[in-house]
Amino acid sequence: MNRRLYTRFYVALVLVNILGIGAMKAQSLKTKVLLDDFSAFKTPAKNWKLVGGVHADPYQAVDFTIVKGSGILVNQFDKGKAGEDLTFTFEHGDIDVEMDYMVGKGTNSGIFLQGRYEVQLSDSWGVTIPKSGDNGGINERWDDTKPNGEQGYEGHAPRQNVSKAPGLWQHIKISFQAPKFNDKGLKSSNAKILYVWLNDVLIHENVELFGTTRNAKDKNEAAVGLLSLHSGGAIAFKNISYTNFNKPHPNITQLKYAVYKGNFSEEPDYKILKTVGEGSPSVLTSNEVKVDNEFALKYTGILHIQEPGEYAFKLSVPGGKGTLKVNGIKAVDAKGFTGDGTIELPKGDLPIELFYTKNVDWAKAALGLTVSGPGIREHLLSDANVSTLEAIDKIQISATENKILRSFSDLPGNIRVTHGVSVGSPTQLHYSYDLDNGMIVQVWRGEFLDATPMWHERGDGSSSPTGAVQFLGKPAPGISKLANTDAAWVIDTIGTYFKSKGYKLTKERFPVFQYLIYGSQVNDASTILPEGKGIRRELNLDAAIPNAFVRMATGNKIDLIKQGMYCVDDSYYISVADEVNEKPIVRLSGSLKELIIPIKQKLTYSIIL
Repeated sequence: MNRRLYTRFYVALVLVNILGIGAMKAQSLKTKVLLDDFSAFKTPAKNWKLVGGVHADPYQAVDFTIVKGSGILVNQFDKGKAGEDLTFTFEHGDIDVEMDYMVGKGTNSGIFLQGRYEVQLSDSWGVTIPKSGDNGGINERWDDTKPNGEQGYEGHAPRQNVSKAPGLWQHIKISFQAPKFNDKGLKSSNAKILYVWLNDVLIHENVELFGTTRNAKDKNEAAVGLLSLHSGGAIAFKNISYTNFNKPHPNITQLKYAVYKGNFSEEPDYKILKTVGEGSPSVLTSNEVKVDNEFALKYTGILHIQEPGEYAFKLSVPGGKGTLKVNGIKAVDAKGFTGDGTIELPKGDLPIELFYTKNVDWAKAALGLTVSGPGIREHLLSDANVSTLEAIDKIQISATENKILRSFSDLPGNIRVTHGVSVGSPTQLHYSYDLDNGMIVQVWRGEFLDATPMWHERGDGSSSPTGAVQFLGKPAPGISKLANTDAAWVIDTIGTYFKSKGYKLTKERFPVFQYLIYGSQVNDASTILPEGKGIRRELNLDAAIPNAFVRMATGNKIDLIKQGMYCVDDSYYISVADEVNEKPIVRLSGSLKELIIPIKQKLTYSIIL
């Protein structure tokens, strides 16, 4: 890896691991909300039910179809009335919360942090330019005294709309920092949304909240409050968990440092060395080092732990190596510019030793250390001068019109599609096609492509989606001859006489992929449904193939929603066109299920998400 590429990789790692930007993961144990009864909630209204399964038609504004059982929390309408909100029993200040949720058509619900600040959970299927009231948005504040059209203010729209269709499970992660108050009860800092991840896409980061949002349960800000779920429409929840950060942060005192000049590959014997600088700073920092390169920096101090338990440390030592010892035990060994580790610590005042040796000239010294623990959110124990390396700007490709890019596409399981074509649409629904198999391998909603890995310097030829991605299974021929409906699907093109013939463009600039298989030419045309609500795929064969089938989907679970429509892993739908006379077959293939259908000379179906 060349120096600039390494720099880019290193900077990204430092920003996530040390500053906690974006996908910071707290090391504290999560509390999982068990949904076998309502013990986690204050007295629920009748509109809230516990069920074992739930389905919805994305096109019908009706209540959910439910399966008896437990594990899923559902808000059901009563003659069109949304009912009352549901409130948890615990109070929280700083908190990380995540859950899966499913909205019905037209739902406008949300999560109220402290009962005061709402993150929207809404039906925003097909929205191209999201607003604060859309799914994942931070609701606006409201002032009735202002003129019409101006009452709402300070709302925050998600960076992009990565919402799924009604009836599909979505996943949200929220990190919230409560407002702080001084000893006189005056607010000293505003509440903040540190991040929101929706369907694995970062849609908010470091959003300051200057007051409570519209429809807040309590308009008086405070250090703690009650978490609640809004009942604004048909909505279901599962896999709810949270980390309540209600314990005091560790801190370091009695800091002392010493600097030694030299090219040290390991921690030296300090007794035989002469210092070139020493002192007692108020915070861990590398700013006291006056040597440009080739030095060793040693810190000692006392770490104050008020809550016993497992603690996680992350250490940044640009241009060299480092170690951290707590209470005489090595907690972190950073051999490649960064490192992390966990250690069980007792309550008390514990001695620490930190060692940082630097000998790479192009990386500027910038010591960074974070800690997280039981009830303690990850935070800096050092100053914020973590790194001065300059990260490159991403090479982002937007699809303001229908756009096509050929590149490698990397799929889960270390699978690389080497002859891939990514097709972008201004509706913000996009897909990638595998020319070697005649298969759509992934579909995503949001922004189009990050081409940085392909076009920065020499690159590696790959691009990656920048929205919420739905993978459609391992690459395999899209059409297979089966002796019977129990026969195994062909896993590669050997024996199929497959030959790709590229693609041609329609007048709307959508590609029609062409290939030969089993002696027949296939024209494979996919277009985007109105409002970007799915992909309509049409396969045409110039000659019928005996016993030919198309595999439309694979998954752990494939459920029939209504005639011609199937839900795959609660993540996307397959809808067969009304004019198709053949009947789809759901069958078991190894550990997975497959949705296959016979094809004579034409097949039309849609992938909806």
